[in-house]
Amino acid sequence: MAQEIERKFLVQGEYKHLASKVVRISQGFLNSAPERTVRIRLAGDRAYLTVKGKNSGASRFEWEQSIPLAEAQQLLALCEPGAIEKTRYYVPVGKHLFEVDEFHGNNQGLTLAEVELASPNEPFERPSWLGLEVTNDSRYYNSMLARHPFALWDN
Repeated sequence: MAQEIERKFLVQGEYKHLASKVVRISQGFLNSAPERTVRIRLAGDRAYLTVKGKNSGASRFEWEQSIPLAEAQQLLALCEPGAIEKTRYYVPVGKHLFEVDEFHGNNQGLTLAEVELASPNEPFERPSWLGLEVTNDSRYYNSMLARHPFALWDN
C-alpha cells in the first residue's frame, strides 16, 4: 500500500514562467468522507481513480489507478456536488517538483503548491513564491473545497 507524504502551501508571487508542464484538471468525489475519499480526475487526456485515507499530518494512504477517459467522464456524472476545476503547473525547484494548482470556478483566487517528500521531515528548497504552509488546515483539501468553495469563505 502506498503512503503519500506531501506538504501544502499558499502561493504568493510568480511561478508560471518556471513551469515545465501545464495541465488542466477536472475532478469530482464519489466519496468525500474525511476517513476516505474516492476521487475521479481528468488531467489533460488522461483519467484516474484515486482512493485516499485519512490525513495524519503530512502523510496518508493513497492508491491511484489510470482508467479509460470515457469511463471517468461517466463516473464524474455520479460524483457528489461540487466539482473542482484547476490548472496545474509543474514547477521544478532544486531536487523536488512542486505542483502548483490555480483554481477556477467557485475556488477562483486560490492558488496552492504541494511538494511530495520521501519523509515528513525531508528538507527541500523553498522558492520565494511559496507562502504560508497549510498542510494541516483541512479547508484546503480538495474534497473540502468541493463542498465549501473558497468563494464562500469569510476572508
